[in-house]
Amino acid sequence: MRLADCARGRDNNFNLIRIAAAFAVLVSHSFPLALGPKVGEPLAAIVGLSFGRIAVDVFFFTSGFLVTASLVTRQSVKQFVWARILRIYPALLVVVLLSVFGLGLFFTTQPTVAYLVDVGIYKYLLKCSTLITGINDHLPGVFANNPYKNAVNGSLWTLPYELRMYVALVSVWLVVQLNPVNKVKIFKIILVLIAAISGILLILIHFEVINMKDNYPRFFYMFFSGASFYIVRDKIILSHTLFSLFLLLLIGGLVNKHLFFVSYVLVLGYCILYCAYIPAGIVRKYNDLGDFSYGVYVYCFPVQQSVAALVPGISPLGMFAFSSIATLILAVFSWLLVEKKALHLKESWLNHRTGFLSPLRMSRSRN
Repeated sequence: MRLADCARGRDNNFNLIRIAAAFAVLVSHSFPLALGPKVGEPLAAIVGLSFGRIAVDVFFFTSGFLVTASLVTRQSVKQFVWARILRIYPALLVVVLLSVFGLGLFFTTQPTVAYLVDVGIYKYLLKCSTLITGINDHLPGVFANNPYKNAVNGSLWTLPYELRMYVALVSVWLVVQLNPVNKVKIFKIILVLIAAISGILLILIHFEVINMKDNYPRFFYMFFSGASFYIVRDKIILSHTLFSLFLLLLIGGLVNKHLFFVSYVLVLGYCILYCAYIPAGIVRKYNDLGDFSYGVYVYCFPVQQSVAALVPGISPLGMFAFSSIATLILAVFSWLLVEKKALHLKESWLNHRTGFLSPLRMSRSRN
């Protein structure tokens, strides 16, 4: 079955994949937040990659695939930007405000008045609610005595990178519009080249051939490989045989961290798409519940830090048990009260524009 035949509409398992990835982040955080920053999860020691890193890679790949589909389908940068703003910022603003004026006031070691007049909380509020210049992860006196000291919401660090991927994608889109004759072909070539070059850089960095941080090559590779899969979807065959072979390649890579990393980089995207579109039946029922993954992601870290502060000496397993329940409750409320309503604004805006323009279109058609 070709990917192009599957990648239509919303009948897929992306919501399920993303909620699993969000909880994988929570699992990954449970060890350092319970025991201190020097303690990592067992998986990282075995394969060299933590659950959290793999989960974030899954987020970036799926984002690249889905937002490219949105841009190509709508053919409108304005609609694309508006949709991305509504998906990220309303829930983000709520969690930032709750962190500053809820958790911050409760857990700070400073007197209330001193905390409220401290310029640090307003720097946090500004940076974390805009994401334009990165994030600020510290609030004065908050979580100062935790095993993982001072950090309020470490999950947010990836969101500025996500925004930069959107900017890069839109920039490519706008550039190719300058050549209307071959714009589709040029768009495909550029996206595939970005994915290929960043993937090569990522592997070279891993093997220390190049000495640099891998954040940008990693996120560019994951995001633009997702975008590339969508662009060449008519060429991709989702095959049980290929999926099984790629799984065997990953399992075989467990004998060596370097071999696993290379295998992981090469086959992760295909495996995600196979899991997103091929398993059907009861697993698709999860879509009826909602998309709680973003809420889990943005709430898990401050919830876990709160648990660490309230229950000193808690184990990673206890951390996961307590924080997963509280995080899921907050994520459900975030989806129902904030995110879902924000997405309705997106549809209302599109319908308003369509309704506004329809008389003009009818007039043009008559002329």
